Amino acid sequence: MNITDVNKRVKASKNKKRFGRGAASGLGKTAGRGQKGAGSRAGYSLNAGFIGGQSTLRQRLPKRGFNNANFRTEYIPLNVAWFEENFEAGSTVGLEEIAAKGIKIGREGLVKVLGTGEISKAMTITVNAFSQSAKEKIEKAGGKVEVVAAAATSEDKA
Repeated sequence: MNITDVNKRVKASKNKKRFGRGAASGLGKTAGRGQKGAGSRAGYSLNAGFIGGQSTLRQRLPKRGFNNANFRTEYIPLNVAWFEENFEAGSTVGLEEIAAKGIKIGREGLVKVLGTGEISKAMTITVNAFSQSAKEKIEKAGGKVEVVAAAATSEDKA
């Protein structure tokens, strides 16, 4: 017996099943898809929640609790380290200056300064909100923080 004969019949991977290639293949005629119906046809995909014509489980469960998604205030976060890199000492930084540096502020125009990183330049920063640590770091560097109110939207006026 030769050592090369040991693995002669063993393959590294199985051949894929070839559907619809005659009765002898074991998967001829209906190709393993059963008889009639949507599942036997090409392109059919079942909705994940579909359970045979009745209401889905998701629809039958009670809706409970409060979701704040419609009312939350979303800010664009900027760290104090970003101001250190992008602005000179003594400058006044507002929403227009931030937008000029390539930050997309969008319709709401809400920016919040967060305290990650260090700041050593004294500057006046005028945005919508500050974290406590960011406020402390800016004032420690000799700068000033000014909170500007968010512009009222048409929804707020109604």
